[in-house]
Order: sequence, then structure tokens, then C-alpha cells
Amino acid sequence: MSLKKVLSYALLIFIPISLAAEYLEWNSLVVFITSALGIVPLAIWLSTATEEVAVISGPSIGALLNAVFGNATELIIAVVALKSGLVDIVKASITGTIISNLLLVMGLSMLLGGLRYKEQEFQPVIARVNGSTMTLAVIAILLPTMVIYTSNGVKESAILNLSITAAAVLILVYALTLLFSLKTHSYLYDVGLVELESETNKDSETEETTHKPNLWLWLGILAIATIGVAFESEIFVGAVEEATAGLGLTPLFTGVILLPLVGGAAEYVTAVGVAIKNNMDLSVSVAMGSSLLVALLVAPILVLVGLVIHQPMDLNFNPFEVVAVAVAVTVANLISLDGRSNWLEGALLLATYTVLGAAFYFHPA
Repeated sequence: MSLKKVLSYALLIFIPISLAAEYLEWNSLVVFITSALGIVPLAIWLSTATEEVAVISGPSIGALLNAVFGNATELIIAVVALKSGLVDIVKASITGTIISNLLLVMGLSMLLGGLRYKEQEFQPVIARVNGSTMTLAVIAILLPTMVIYTSNGVKESAILNLSITAAAVLILVYALTLLFSLKTHSYLYDVGLVELESETNKDSETEETTHKPNLWLWLGILAIATIGVAFESEIFVGAVEEATAGLGLTPLFTGVILLPLVGGAAEYVTAVGVAIKNNMDLSVSVAMGSSLLVALLVAPILVLVGLVIHQPMDLNFNPFEVVAVAVAVTVANLISLDGRSNWLEGALLLATYTVLGAAFYFHPA
């Protein structure tokens, strides 16, 4: 049984524990930890259900489902936090997810895969396309911040309007990347899709060889997992401020480091697991694709959702967050452009993540 499957079952116990902790008003730190652990298996089931439905529905629809639901957990947590007025934490979680996927997930994948195989290969074309698109996302994140720091006072409405414009452009770019990957250049992504189907079938053990997965069953699991993540996120977000303040952690560190670890657990396990099996194509696709989804779709959606629920959310990030994202994108691009990886490159990515994590920990913001 795979590690992903073990976690998806073993950590389910924390769901009733977190509910009891919330209902009985236990210490906020206990509520925070148990709800975080409760989100992890739900995120894994959400990811697994999406993959199963993708396999049943075919490559094109399957790729679209994975593109839309790939970061559903992060989006749900962010929307709940935004509704609670935790705008700074939401912004930090956006940059944190990008950083953790590019540095932590790719770093672990290249390190552990490289320890087992001397050198691993993946398609450099996809890495270049993802790298170029991520550069655009960094520019969109950078500009609102630079407008403020290079002018003598800017109205909040102007920054919000700029953010809405940037959000619209990013959503359009995301639609173009889907057209590129699903239609005009789908052959570049065939390896990843075939391997995704293979991995899903392996996880379903031997019964998959004789029976096709039950579509309605997995749609039901998808719906239940989504509702469960939303419910647990309410508990998690309700305790996050008090619990992290008690630990001496700033909202910036909480959003950049802690929230992505909770929301992205499923992607982390998948990416590292397939890298150890010598499938860096899928591993890099999961890591970079998740970062792109957050930058091009999740962040713009949160800007628009903020307008609807009257919680103004713009793309004016902390300058240090912008620098950290730029560093992560630059380092990841430099390491991935040749289409080859080894354990040392993985260690370099992890070292960069560690230094950035320490900087966010000691940052007073």
C-alpha cells in the first residue's frame, strides 16, 4: 500500500477529533493542529477522486479536471480565510504555495529520485513553457507593489482596479495555457497523462484490471471530500490566528510556510512518490503545474471573490514576498531548463527553500 493511501486512511481519525476539539472549546493550538491534520486526508481523497474521474472521462476532460481541481484545497482554505478577513494570510498563502511547489516539492522530488537514480530526465519544453508563464505571473504580482513604492501616494481604489485588470489578464493566460496543453500542443503532455492514469490504476490495486472505476462513486467521494475540506477549513481558519500568535509566529510566516503544507499535502505526496519511481515528467508537471494554477487562476479568483463578499483583495503583496517568489521562479527555471535532474539540484532547491523559510520566520511583518 502506497504512502498516499496510508495517510488517506490513517489521518481520518483527526476529523472527529478536530470536531470534538472545536465543539468542546479545547485549546486553540489543539484545534489548529487537529483540524490541519484532518484536512490532509480529505485533500488526498479529493485529489484521488479527481484523478479517478479523470481516468474514466478520458485524457482531454481528465486533464481539464486536474487543471481545475488540482488546487481545490488551497482555494477553499483561502476563500474561508478571506471571508474571515484574514487578507494578509491569504496573500501570503498564495506566494507560499508557489514557493513551496517550486522549491520544496521539486527539491524533495529531485533529491529522493536522484538518490535512487543517478540522473533523471523530463521534457525541457514543458519546463520552458511553464517557466515563461510563471515569469508573467511574477510580473503581475510585482507591478501593483511597485506602483505603490514608486509613487507619492496611490488610492486604494486604483490598486484594486489594477489588480482586477491583472486578474482578468491572468485568467485569460490560464485559458490559453489550457488551449496549448489540451489542444494545439497536447502531444507534449501525453507522457504525463498516461503516467497519471497508470499511477491511479496502480493505487486501485488488482480490481482495476477487471473493472472500470465507478464514476458515480468517485463523483460522490469528490463531493464529500470537497464539503469536508470546506468544513474543516472553517475550524482551521477560526483557530489559526490565536494558535500561531501563541507560538510566536507572524501571519506572514503562517501564510507562506504553514498553510501551503496543509493545503498541498496531496500534491506533495504524489510528486515525490512518482519521482522515486523514476517519473520526473509527472513529478515536474505536478509541481510546476500547481504553481501555475495558483498564480494564474487561484489568485485572480480570490481577487474577484473578494469583490463579491466585500473583503477587498488586491495583488499588492509584501515586497519581501515578491522577492521570494522571484527567487523561487528564477532558481527553479535555471535548474529545470535542461530537462535533467540529480540529487544535488534537489538539495540546492531545498537549501533555497530553507533559507527563505528562515527569512520569513525572522521577518517582523
